[in-house]
Amino acid sequence: MSNDTRGTEPDNTDAAAPDALEDAAAETPATEADADSTPESANAGDAEYEMRRSPALIATAVALPVALVVGLIVMGVLANRHHSRDPLALGSVPAPAAAGPECTALLPALPDKIGDYTTAELMQPAPPATHAWQLPDGGDAIVVRCGLDRPLEFTKSSPLQVVNGVNWFELRDQTSGVTSGTWWAVDRGTYIALTMPDNAGATPLQEVSEAIKKAMSEKPMDPNPIPN
Repeated sequence: MSNDTRGTEPDNTDAAAPDALEDAAAETPATEADADSTPESANAGDAEYEMRRSPALIATAVALPVALVVGLIVMGVLANRHHSRDPLALGSVPAPAAAGPECTALLPALPDKIGDYTTAELMQPAPPATHAWQLPDGGDAIVVRCGLDRPLEFTKSSPLQVVNGVNWFELRDQTSGVTSGTWWAVDRGTYIALTMPDNAGATPLQEVSEAIKKAMSEKPMDPNPIPN
């Protein structure tokens, strides 16, 4: 009898195989689940990122045109604010009372703006006791001169016009075709000339009259005699 039992011993290799397969099968679903869960997590993260990013993109898209419009408005305002006119050159005329108390009181009382006309810079040396206004793009000016000599044309027969309590005498060259005239305030003890373009309307005469009435007291008129 042979004692060789190699052929009759249980084969441990075959018994271990099912256990190994079961263990592998048990591990496989977990691995597949993990594998399946990875794209879902990634997709959820991407969606959350897109949700966070979209409002930012929308806000940026809205802010850009708004900022552009605001920038254009600011540029327009700055352009208007820094709009400059050339200094206005005015010739000198005799003004013996320009440094007197009447003119000293009148100049500060004049308005900075008359309608669309704003105070103009005068080229130096500027005539004394003088103020001028111009439109934003320049052009013909409204000019007040104080302390002048009595105009020769102002006589006892001169027609006068009362505006806001001030007596005015108009002096105009009817033959030259000019589009401006000069009005003289003749009842304040010193003579004030207001030169203005015809298209400025009546506003300059009204507002300068108000300033004269507030700053200067009325005095008796002293016209020239009627020429023979």
